[in-house]
Amino acid sequence: MAGEKVTSQDVAKLAGVSQSAVSRVFTPGASASKRTVEKVRRAAAELGYRPNVLARSLITGRSRIIGLVVAYLENQFYPEAVERLSVALQEKGYHVLVFMAAPTVGDIDGVMQEILDYQVDGIVLASVSMSSSLASQCHSFGIPVVLFNRDQDDDRLSSVTTNNFAGGRALAEHLASIGRTRIAYLAGFEEASTQRDREAGFREGLAAAGQALFARGVGNFEHAATRDATRRMFDRADHPDAVFACNDHMAFAAMDVLRFELGLSVPGDVAVVGFDDVPLASWPAYDLTTFRQRVNRMVAETVTTLIDRIEGGERAARRIRIDGMLVERGSTRRKPGE
Repeated sequence: MAGEKVTSQDVAKLAGVSQSAVSRVFTPGASASKRTVEKVRRAAAELGYRPNVLARSLITGRSRIIGLVVAYLENQFYPEAVERLSVALQEKGYHVLVFMAAPTVGDIDGVMQEILDYQVDGIVLASVSMSSSLASQCHSFGIPVVLFNRDQDDDRLSSVTTNNFAGGRALAEHLASIGRTRIAYLAGFEEASTQRDREAGFREGLAAAGQALFARGVGNFEHAATRDATRRMFDRADHPDAVFACNDHMAFAAMDVLRFELGLSVPGDVAVVGFDDVPLASWPAYDLTTFRQRVNRMVAETVTTLIDRIEGGERAARRIRIDGMLVERGSTRRKPGE
């Protein structure tokens, strides 16, 4: 049938089944016997048939498309998370469209309007937030939205995050326990919930140890900005003896400046901790003490929450916070003699 468009009727005729049986075989979640599936797929392969997903969506009212919006791809945490989210959604029979966005709230509106044009069944926002007007629009259209590694003060939006407050506190307690007394903090993007909660937990942990924050810089989750902030923070004789960078990506930038520009040793002169536990953190070049985000569980909870909202109808939004764990490595240790 070269040069001709193969239809489901052609497949049904060759397989010896009804056209509705062909439709069920190629509809995710539909019921068909193993024997029927084998006959239909064998016939489809022989004829070179591919189902028309767009046509089916017009009939069912479901596109089976998920819009996945992500920023900060230079941060090693997100490429891995995006890959796992995409695979998990595809295993549920959904197609994933990935969109890039800037990290600020206002810059996502144009991207979101483009996503809505695709009539997606659901949206995952990874490392970005959305305006209240767009949240209202999605809600009125019945489009579920789940925030991944972000939270937002909007009862209509589900979110899946690590317990960032507890993580920040654990890192403060760790630095205090190894005898560090001039403890600094490198902040991420100020408006991000992850930044806010990690710093709040960190400050509380320091206070519980009888300390206050010694110095503060802002790296905005960016490599270059973090390097600049580190230079300014250490341009003093009584520089910090420990630094918590709001994520591993920033911690790597800070460590490079400390060791290769300022001639300081890590952890001898300065202990450094991060947050995420990306693969690079365990490499000997950094050997970074960090707070691990359980990315597999975060992905599983995100997918379950989104699919439940899509396929289960109207449900209350979920706020899921997952416990992480402190991973101690060579970038922190007690000062000699203590």
